[in-house]
Amino acid sequence: MSWKRRHLLAIPATLLVAALFGVLHGPRVVSAASEDEFKASLDQFTRVLSVVERNYAEEVDSEAAIFSGAIPNMLHVLDPHSQFFDPDAFRQLRDDQKGEYAGVGMQIGPRNGRTVVIAPFPKTPAYKAGLRPGDIISQVNGESTDGLDTTEVAKRLRGPAGTEVAIGVERRGVDNLINVSVVRANIPRKSVPVSFLIKPGIGFIKIEQFNETTGRELDDALEELNSKTLQGLILDLRGNRGGLLSEGVYVSDKFLEKGQTIVSHYGRSSSKRSYKARSGNSGVTFPMVVMVDCESASASEIVAGALQDHDRAIVVGTPTFGKGLVQTVYPLGQTSGLALTTARYYTPSGRLIQRSYDNVSLYEYYSDPCSERYQPSHAETKRTDRGREVFGGGGITPDFRSQVHKMNEFEIAMARGYAFQSYAQQYTLQHPNLARGWEPTNAIVEDFRAFLTREQIEFPEAAFNENADFVKRMLKREVYISAYDLDEGERVRFELDPDVQGALDLLPKAKELLESPGSSSSLVAER
Repeated sequence: MSWKRRHLLAIPATLLVAALFGVLHGPRVVSAASEDEFKASLDQFTRVLSVVERNYAEEVDSEAAIFSGAIPNMLHVLDPHSQFFDPDAFRQLRDDQKGEYAGVGMQIGPRNGRTVVIAPFPKTPAYKAGLRPGDIISQVNGESTDGLDTTEVAKRLRGPAGTEVAIGVERRGVDNLINVSVVRANIPRKSVPVSFLIKPGIGFIKIEQFNETTGRELDDALEELNSKTLQGLILDLRGNRGGLLSEGVYVSDKFLEKGQTIVSHYGRSSSKRSYKARSGNSGVTFPMVVMVDCESASASEIVAGALQDHDRAIVVGTPTFGKGLVQTVYPLGQTSGLALTTARYYTPSGRLIQRSYDNVSLYEYYSDPCSERYQPSHAETKRTDRGREVFGGGGITPDFRSQVHKMNEFEIAMARGYAFQSYAQQYTLQHPNLARGWEPTNAIVEDFRAFLTREQIEFPEAAFNENADFVKRMLKREVYISAYDLDEGERVRFELDPDVQGALDLLPKAKELLESPGSSSSLVAER
């Protein structure tokens, strides 16, 4: 697909990305009066900038004032999703959409003012070099990382494929700095990181984003699961903030009947267009449950909305983010670009799921989408193919709602102390050839309790026993990541996830819906 006109359906990962500069390209048809008003406004802006440049207390970076201030604010007056991408952000956007980037292949994050390895991705240069979860990145190419935030460290680790980077790490239990030389490579950013049979005949597929490889990865996952023999499928879209419209359409197409509408969109200068299933499921159907949450947005909402409106799947979770705006990406030269809202999209039943952004700051719009103030208004009621009520007015309302999980004090204490990751690294260093199928025994749990005391991670004694199941789940996940790889740890994570188990329990309802000739009742319920 050409980069000249690429439809983007995503919400930015950080407010930083959403606060960058933009320039609007494209034809304008205006009256003489409005043209005069425009020129007057532009002249006034130029005069203000001139006064600032001449008289401000310090020397002014005019480009920064315009590109990081004036124009972003102009775009944010329009809506929260129109945004400019400077060269760094534009490169990140293109990497995200291509499904790969050049680097060493590991997830890093902040810990106590330092940057640590969260996990190397399987089969990447970082993985092959022996970098481990919990390693502290103290040097990059011989330069100290003290005082650098994680974003800056990540920039230094990245570089063209085939080039070399020297990394110095501090590791628990090792006195001296460990120096490794890593040759950067093109790292695939998996769109479908996890797919497996969670029970005999029941598949589980996690889609994390919609990039250029999503359709191919989904095809591979369904083939590995032998979709023609599946008796049910859990499709997990939780935390998926969206991506390319074309890939959201492709995913929906795989499960719908040929000719069924997936989504429609239109805007002031964009004629109405409907996307229909072109290939369809070729008669291969099975009960489906789609998992969503408050961070499922845009392309995720298109998939969930299409499958819900056509009664193809039951949707479970919490109300989704509520982004019903389509951005078209316009490159500005070779290194920057503008994502401009050009249309609104509608689910097959005609729902607009964009939530209101009137009188809401950019920070408020993106922060805490699970807040009660963002609950769907249900201002718009539509009907599915079989007569069930579905709602517009802000996100996709699940058929079965689950409770938003809020971390309790014990879980917060464990996260702040990086307790599970640190213990897993220490344990796997002491047990370097850990056999497959490892389980956290009661003795391991007690050893972890003693570890918390040694590490001075404070917690109420009663809380430890109350969270015993959580402790065992997290120990198993982190030990698998540290001993084997991230893929193994993620599989364990979803196998043991209580919400996934709840979705499995809904498969009989999904089968009932699939086989029902029609119903006027709603399936919406609390779980």
